[in-house]
Amino acid sequence: MTKILSIVSGKGGTGKTTTAINLAMALASYGKNTVVVDGNLTTPNIGLYLGVVSVPHTLHSTLQGKNKLLDAMYEHPSGIKVIPGDIGFSKLDEVDLESLDDALLDLEGLVDYVLVDGAPGLGEDAMKAISVADGVLIVSNPEMPAVTDALKAIKLVNELRKPVTGVIVTRFRGDGLDMPVKDIERMLEFPVIGAVEEDSNVRKSMIMKNGVFITHPETKASKNFKRLAANLLDIPYREDKEKTNFLEQIKNLILNGFKK
Repeated sequence: MTKILSIVSGKGGTGKTTTAINLAMALASYGKNTVVVDGNLTTPNIGLYLGVVSVPHTLHSTLQGKNKLLDAMYEHPSGIKVIPGDIGFSKLDEVDLESLDDALLDLEGLVDYVLVDGAPGLGEDAMKAISVADGVLIVSNPEMPAVTDALKAIKLVNELRKPVTGVIVTRFRGDGLDMPVKDIERMLEFPVIGAVEEDSNVRKSMIMKNGVFITHPETKASKNFKRLAANLLDIPYREDKEKTNFLEQIKNLILNGFKK
């Protein structure tokens, strides 16, 4: 059975897209067939993160009725599949948002998890990403303004009658200034199911058009994402002894590009 999880935040800059990409790769490492959908329709950037930019079909062209959703799905060397948005797109009234529900039906039974990277904030496209989900993951930072915005996002999810699967807190710095997890949980009234430490390697992985989970598998952030995936799957966290062969994956990316 295919499960759709939408990843949203009350504001931009929380690390939502980074979370969507690396969580997908972590789920794939546990043998789950996972697709990331760029549900940020006004400012899509999954393609920019992963190098899926000049492609013939996107989620936008699907929502314009030009192709099926499967036509816009591309395979990344990490093992995940990617449905990017059109980075040149800017007007929501040029797509049929309501057709997203039917489009996602094409993935039913073909994959285990669909992660929808929703738009930041609480606008129309963010609401649509929430409405198609079986569960919603709220991404925040360990600071009062971000947590307050996360509370607004949770209120919206509740209004749309969708379940909050849990809260993911990113960019923990360990400098003594982070808001404690227990205080975040008390304020949001939902459990923090994943905590990801600040990691400069995330920026490096973006330059490499990959996730930090693949490019720097031994870092704390990568292990945080793997622990988060284990929590979602309700299985024991395990730490692989063999490092991911990053150079081979980059070689494949250069030689083969992205495949249908």
